[in-house]
Amino acid sequence: MAANELIELKFRLANGSDIGPNKYNSTATVTSLKEKIVAQWPKGINNAPKSVNDIKLINAGRILENNKTLAESRLPLSEVPGGVITMHVVVRQPIADRNCDKSKDDSQKKGGCFCSIL
Repeated sequence: MAANELIELKFRLANGSDIGPNKYNSTATVTSLKEKIVAQWPKGINNAPKSVNDIKLINAGRILENNKTLAESRLPLSEVPGGVITMHVVVRQPIADRNCDKSKDDSQKKGGCFCSIL
């Protein structure tokens, strides 16, 4: 792959809609792609990511690492000359929210009623 090759990508969201396709330089990092996804996120879709840390990008079954470039991340099977590559976007729930949900679940499990059989 050439150092400054343009790669056409689209990002598939969980509801089946897409962001793109757009062309990106092969030297672009996964983090920069995630920043563009956050900026271009459709307004009507719930569960919007708040930051790049809330997003996972998946290409050909592999989760892409933030610090790698597109050239380093692409797999030979996904290279289609002149074609559009679809990457899947998974939005993770922020860690703070997961901890809050667990504490709510724990409080419901503890309950205020106990039975004793004598």
